[in-house]
Amino acid sequence: MASDIEKAIKAICEEKGISEEAVMTTIEAALAAAYRKDFAEKNQNIRVKFDASTGTSLVFDVKTVVEDMPEESEEEEGAEEKAEEKAEEKKEETETSLEEETPKRKFNPKTDIELKNALAIKPDAKVDDEIVTKLDVPAAYGRMAAQTAKQVIIQKLREAERDMLFSDFRDKEHTVAIGTVQRRDPRFVLIDIGRLTAVMPKEEQIERENYRTGDRIKVYVLSVSQTNKGPEVIVSRASDEIVRAVFKSEIPEIANGTIEIKAVAREPGSRSKVAVLTNDPNIDPIGSCVGQRGTRVQTIISELGGEKIDIIAYDEDAVRYITHALAPAKISGIELNNEEKIATVNVAEDQLSLAIGRSGQNVRLASKLTGWKITIKSSESGEVIDTSLESEAEKKEESEGPVPENIKKSEEDAPKSPEL
Repeated sequence: MASDIEKAIKAICEEKGISEEAVMTTIEAALAAAYRKDFAEKNQNIRVKFDASTGTSLVFDVKTVVEDMPEESEEEEGAEEKAEEKAEEKKEETETSLEEETPKRKFNPKTDIELKNALAIKPDAKVDDEIVTKLDVPAAYGRMAAQTAKQVIIQKLREAERDMLFSDFRDKEHTVAIGTVQRRDPRFVLIDIGRLTAVMPKEEQIERENYRTGDRIKVYVLSVSQTNKGPEVIVSRASDEIVRAVFKSEIPEIANGTIEIKAVAREPGSRSKVAVLTNDPNIDPIGSCVGQRGTRVQTIISELGGEKIDIIAYDEDAVRYITHALAPAKISGIELNNEEKIATVNVAEDQLSLAIGRSGQNVRLASKLTGWKITIKSSESGEVIDTSLESEAEKKEESEGPVPENIKKSEEDAPKSPEL
């Protein structure tokens, strides 16, 4: 029949989600600390073995056997240090001495015992063996240990719980998690993602989105780090990677590797372009991502808060790739400067607005997606319009100073791609 202590340990393990072994290790460390504080001698290395079934403890002094130390070892070490100091003063270049390459282990009377003394206790003792000496347990130890160990046990259990949480969530880094909005602050949004509360900083939020308490949203886990207060999880709604992750979670062909996402260009909350590729001739990558009657892509758009998605076919040929990226505009011709990676795209007058997009968004996203600087040129007038690198808000920021974030992201969306 299990004792009350065993029942308590099992209850703690079930409640905190930690192993019984971790709890027992914590209890034994706390009991050792209590004994060391009130009963141990100066050079004793205390180790406690706790029996949960009886509630009793066995206390030991544990030492490691080391080679016999020379009697004048301390004087020799001091002489070596002085010699090394003199050598460093004479020479400008630092040289690694033989003593530094093969440092001698310093004897610690608390954890070490010389071989000659160990042989007196254990006749067959060898270097690196452990000499375990059982110590007496005073009657007062039980009561005092409980008082001293209580706070240590509580602290250790908290640390074990934090370590367990960190271990569990570390594997979720760079994945998508579903969470519930807990609280919104001017600087961040707190999101409950299970056993932890994640933080979404302002720069990782989509300004057009309104995060209301109780809303369930998908977030991208940017990082999981260990702090003194426990694991800290940073999540994002603005990262390009959330687009990849949502596509992977919603489209089986991407999850199993049949279709590959080659590139993503995004202006969070407004519009994204996604380039896809497949090596299977029997699969239409765009059609698979769009789904029957657009069901798949509409689910993705809903997960991203209504953000428009253009799905295009990736192509190794730069001309065809750029042509696809500038959809829905029809291209008359493209001239490539391979050295500077600049593409001059000729379009008819009636296609200029489609190619450029509202505030240059379409051509800007196409440039990010393909990795080419794209310059739009009118086929009729020959006028060159360069809008691939910055939006009107960004140009204004350079000339007049910083522009508030809500202005930067208030641009209207360009027309949708025909695929959708």
